[in-house]
Amino acid sequence: MIQLHTPKASRNQEMGRLSFIRSVSPLSPGRSLRGGEHRPGLLATDRPEYDGTSRPVTGTFAAVSALKKIAGRRLPVASAALLSLSLSLAAPATAFGAPRSPAVSPPATPPAVMSTLGGALLGRPGTQVNLGNGAPVLPKDLTARSWIVADAESGEVLAAHNAHWRLPPASTLKMLFADTVLPRFPGSEEHKVVPADLAGIGSGSSMVGIKEGETYTVHDLWLGVFLRSGNDAVHVLSAMNHGVEQTVKDMRAHAEELQALDTHVVSPDGYDADGQVSSAYDLTLFARSGMQKKDFREYCSTVRAQFPGETTEKKGKKTRGSFEIQNTNRLLAGDFDMTPYRGIAGVKNGNTTNAGATFTGVAERDGRVLLVTVMHPEKNEHNEVYKETARLFDWGFAAAGKVRPVGELVAPRGAQTGGQPGANPSTGAGRESARPVAASVRGGSGGMGVALGVAGAVVALLAAGVFLVNRRWPLPDLVRRRTRP
Repeated sequence: MIQLHTPKASRNQEMGRLSFIRSVSPLSPGRSLRGGEHRPGLLATDRPEYDGTSRPVTGTFAAVSALKKIAGRRLPVASAALLSLSLSLAAPATAFGAPRSPAVSPPATPPAVMSTLGGALLGRPGTQVNLGNGAPVLPKDLTARSWIVADAESGEVLAAHNAHWRLPPASTLKMLFADTVLPRFPGSEEHKVVPADLAGIGSGSSMVGIKEGETYTVHDLWLGVFLRSGNDAVHVLSAMNHGVEQTVKDMRAHAEELQALDTHVVSPDGYDADGQVSSAYDLTLFARSGMQKKDFREYCSTVRAQFPGETTEKKGKKTRGSFEIQNTNRLLAGDFDMTPYRGIAGVKNGNTTNAGATFTGVAERDGRVLLVTVMHPEKNEHNEVYKETARLFDWGFAAAGKVRPVGELVAPRGAQTGGQPGANPSTGAGRESARPVAASVRGGSGGMGVALGVAGAVVALLAAGVFLVNRRWPLPDLVRRRTRP
């Protein structure tokens, strides 16, 4: 069990700055706060996620994110006759409206008409699964409004429940933020924080503890985003990216490129905002795209790290300490009532008033990599979103190769489909497009022919914006070795 370090707070954070504290006032029974991971009914400093940052706290652990390649292979999908257990009524294939404003908590009933992107079954309300011979039944104690289990490499959706239901995403939207902005700045770049960088952060936001006037590396800021879900870190990075408004535009454009059409971005940090919605399907697309990036994999799998503190001066000598931050992903870091999930390697959690608890995780076992997204469990128990995610992971690893996919995770717009996510696994659609390029490389009679063939292949790939799924993601060795009862 990993112990959480929870230093006490000394600053009032009602304005949502400088610390993880949402409020220093007691919460009324059943009341929850917006913008951060929490449990209702507790003082802000009593929540296990709280890690105060109003004064430097020296820790003993450096960032841990060992990367190691997976040498696994996909298991074949059973070709025997399969039993369909679709637990819903077919929805009419008509257009669906614009995202509904979640200013008030969304209704507990999914819409009758949802997107069919990725497959017709994914547009139906209710649970969709096709069990083959020997396949285990789905867990019976799932209460989430929406969830999805998918093979991260093939893109096959093994099972889903209201996959395209547009719901408030909370901080899981930070996956889209990271996938959009992370490639734009090297980790070594430094930025001195000015007051304008921290303007507009929502009251009650989760914070990593960034101070005005201090200088941080981009690497520091991303650790703050992924480990502590720091809205202050998101706003500083957004300021570096020409401001929040521009960052929102960039995120919307990137979501459209990824074909995450259920998503409407209003705030880059996932803070509750009118009209801000996503879906389990789209959040899974964000995670899958982000996991193609080495830096993304590193940050989302880091359990704990040292974060720069505030500069102090004594007798004319300036010093700057640091304090430890720990990942609030309970399947990764553990908690008092759960151990880390064996094989977990990220990705992102969230919790707000309107969204409830949300989580997208990636895990590897026996050479297979699965993505699971869970949104808004109705069961109000501690760490319920992680417990339901763990049960779905267990089912997915046991069912892989024994179920017929109910859909697929589509590739980004403009991406080649040959051997890539979005290609039809049963028909092999799109595979022919890759053959001329390969033939041109093999067909050259000399070095010049090979060089021209390779050059042509590179140009073709760049022009098409190919979406490459690494067949062997170097997931963290540390988390892969962990065991779970």
